[in-house]
Amino acid sequence: MSELWAKKTIDDLAPLLKNREISPVEVTKSVLDRVQKLNTSINAYIDIKNEEEVLREAEQAEKEIMAGSYRGALHGIPLALKDILNFKGETVTMGSKIHQHFIPEYDATVVSKLKKAGALFTGKLNMHEYAYGGTTNNPHFGACRNPWNLDKIPGGSSGGSGAAVAADMTIASLGTDTAGSIRIPASICGIVGLKPTHGLVSKYGCFPLSWSLDHIGPMTKTVKDAAILLEFITGYDEKDATSVVSTPVNYVHALTGDIRGKVIGIEEDFFFNMIDNEVDSLVREGIRKLEDLGVKIELVKIPSLKYSEFAEYMTFMAESALIHQNNFNERPQDFGNDVRQSLRMANIPTASDYLKAQQIRMRLAKEFSKMFEQVDVLIAPTLPVIASAIGEETVFINGQECSQTDTLIRLTSPANLVGIPSISIPVGFSKGMPVGMQILGPAFSEALIMNFAYAFEQTNPLKGLKPVIEELVK
Repeated sequence: MSELWAKKTIDDLAPLLKNREISPVEVTKSVLDRVQKLNTSINAYIDIKNEEEVLREAEQAEKEIMAGSYRGALHGIPLALKDILNFKGETVTMGSKIHQHFIPEYDATVVSKLKKAGALFTGKLNMHEYAYGGTTNNPHFGACRNPWNLDKIPGGSSGGSGAAVAADMTIASLGTDTAGSIRIPASICGIVGLKPTHGLVSKYGCFPLSWSLDHIGPMTKTVKDAAILLEFITGYDEKDATSVVSTPVNYVHALTGDIRGKVIGIEEDFFFNMIDNEVDSLVREGIRKLEDLGVKIELVKIPSLKYSEFAEYMTFMAESALIHQNNFNERPQDFGNDVRQSLRMANIPTASDYLKAQQIRMRLAKEFSKMFEQVDVLIAPTLPVIASAIGEETVFINGQECSQTDTLIRLTSPANLVGIPSISIPVGFSKGMPVGMQILGPAFSEALIMNFAYAFEQTNPLKGLKPVIEELVK
């Protein structure tokens, strides 16, 4: 019975906790049991919180619920978050050697919101060092492994979050996304990952990679769980200069599954160019399933997408170079090899390059906005390929060798450049590994894209299959 609760969703557990049919202690023990059994194999956690401390907090949540002070759907739910978000008085590493002993003096805004909601925390999750990569092959804390195949990457930079959610080592998580770091591991690990509209979720207390591109968002087992989690973490925050005022939305209520009459945009030249044949076929089949639900398809053009890779690289390279300037100058040897090399290259962009990138971003934003006057959402593969083996630096797309880093972020980074929401949802399997489908919408259309994802989720694209790591805990 202990294993059962860890495999449930927030939506499954919340009513049981509210009605006192189960205890937060039972759920937390269930999650911790799986962490203890699986983390040696998967390495999803950088830090596992002291069991006695977590269970004391779970007992306190139980007392509150028993006393009638139920705070909502996250009360008594154990979560683990990417180790890039501040927890007051606790070590937060950013997956690095330089910050391995860093203890912040305040909570990140999202952490504060989750604590207020009554969530519990079982630990902090592995990530690519400083979120500067897509593999979570971390040189300081060890490579995180994909629960579907332990020889494969879980994606990154929020790879620990993707792996932990997929392996039921947490009920849900938060990741960060600068060029795809929520959606890449979501696709590769077979879970749901949502990058919200830029500014909808406060980034205060999150170590930056690129100020103008960074986002925080849910990584969950289901679309409904993403909607639940998003409701708790949105809202204007004066401590974050990029935070925006927005109207509160009941995202869960918006999940009707009714998408009849809506229009899907398909952009062939960029989003379906150089895609693994099996991935391409799965995503197109997913679109056909949505057609069966009553949507229409329209081909669209976004001409400036051909410049998006340049704009993404020039922006986050220039901004990250400044963020890491002092440490890179004073202690370059303390960065992992790949991040040190990336930061060395990050100083290459000139002011002219950076300004060109911002002009491209403005042009792209206008083109996306114009496109969304024609269609409701845009659908594309999340990634052009399936998960590669740990340690590989190149991937093959239909026999053609390509840079792994460039390939991983190519289809996800446009949404970061223009700040629009994008969700990755499993669409099926290729060679035994999950494949994701990406749904993009105009700014603040999270309810719309999640409803599309919810409608598709009802077709059961993964056929109820779970990662093979399950064999280790029988």
